[in-house]
Amino acid sequence: MSILVTKFHYHKKTKLLDVYFKNTSNEITQSHFSTEFLRVYSPSAEVQGHGKEEMKLVTNKKQVEINKIEAVGHYAVKLIFDDGHDSGIYSWQYLEYLQLNQDNLWQKYLNRLTKHNASRDQIIPIRIQ
Repeated sequence: MSILVTKFHYHKKTKLLDVYFKNTSNEITQSHFSTEFLRVYSPSAEVQGHGKEEMKLVTNKKQVEINKIEAVGHYAVKLIFDDGHDSGIYSWQYLEYLQLNQDNLWQKYLNRLTKHNASRDQIIPIRIQ
């Protein structure tokens, strides 16, 4: 294994997940992932397209939050989102891939939303006071 995840820190207010990586030289790097980014790029078969060439376009997830993070052995975590999605297993390798390609993947997602006239926002805005 070329990379190891050593720490997760979820910021509920900003909906950002900090992931700390350690490489083979014992150098620590930190990445920040929005919960929306992690949700729309879930490694689940449902999102990845069940073997299809293009992954499913996940929309209306700007407000999504993480309810729970569960360890999966020593190689991955399962993120449970407040929209009920809980089938993605985020391996250290997949998180590293997201870290290295975050900017390009995000732009690709925004372009697909525009192409399909879709939105990041909830279909019906909900406010809790």
